[in-house]
Amino acid sequence: SLTEAARALKKFGAKDIYACCTHPILTDPALSRIAQSDITELVVTNTIPLPPNKVHPKIKVLTIAPILAETVLRIYNEWSVSQLFDTSK
Repeated sequence: SLTEAARALKKFGAKDIYACCTHPILTDPALSRIAQSDITELVVTNTIPLPPNKVHPKIKVLTIAPILAETVLRIYNEWSVSQLFDTSK
């Protein structure tokens, strides 16, 4: 699991451990495991709402609103969507 991976990283000398996931489906006992783990920060997106009882200082929620808005605009105007993800520039 993610927390076991964090434990292994810490054991081998990692000072800070950052993890990420797209959809924060934190079923029990995920939140308590994260809270008690060596994970410094878990970065998630707001693709699904994070319930108030799942908010925790170790969890940072990033909004996907700007990328969704830009995608809709590009589709509407028949512009390239793939250019949003072109990292060569």
